This record gives sequence, structure tokens and C-alpha cells, in this order.
Amino acid sequence: MTDASVRTTRTPTWILVAIGGFFALFYAYALWQAVGNTIQAAQIGLNALGWLIWIFAILFPVIAFAVSFALSYRRGVAIYALVLLSGLGLVAVFWLNVIAYTSLNTSSLVA
Repeated sequence: MTDASVRTTRTPTWILVAIGGFFALFYAYALWQAVGNTIQAAQIGLNALGWLIWIFAILFPVIAFAVSFALSYRRGVAIYALVLLSGLGLVAVFWLNVIAYTSLNTSSLVA
């Protein structure tokens, strides 16, 4: 068997866009929730730690999606979807940690 007879097929771009767009909606929802909670928390006044936590809560879904996408878009469809799903799970765990920390330690986050 020669190298010319071995042919690799690439995944069609529209499938990658559809899967990425589907997961991007969930990442965007986490981002939207973080922005909404940041605005709500800013109305009561935040100190530097409060701003740091909420700004990182806004940035984390974007960072997680970018890293998940960069690690997996050249692999197969199943691996691409699983890596995006695991990144979304990481965002969900981080979001629960932010909610738990800010609800239990509100007095240390307000100015």
C-alpha cells in the first residue's frame, strides 16, 4: 500500500459549525448570567475582591470555549463535541462555586 492510496477525509465545516454553535449557546447563557449577576451585585456596591470574582465569572466561559475549541476542532466530530461538553461542565462547576462563594461571603465582597 502506498501513501497515495491512503486518504484521510476531513469533517465538513458545516457540521463543526453546527456543533460549535449549539454549544456556544450554552456558553453564552453562562456569560449572560454572569453579566446579569454582576450588574445586580454592582448596585449594592462591590469591593476589589467582588469585582475580581464577577469579572472572572464573565471571562471564564469565553476562555473555556476558546480553549475547548482550539484543542478539538481538528479532531473528529465525537471528540469535538465531547471536549466542548467537558468545557461546559467545567463552566458549570465554576459557576456553582461562584454562586456559593458570593452567597455565603456577601459581607466580604461589598464595599
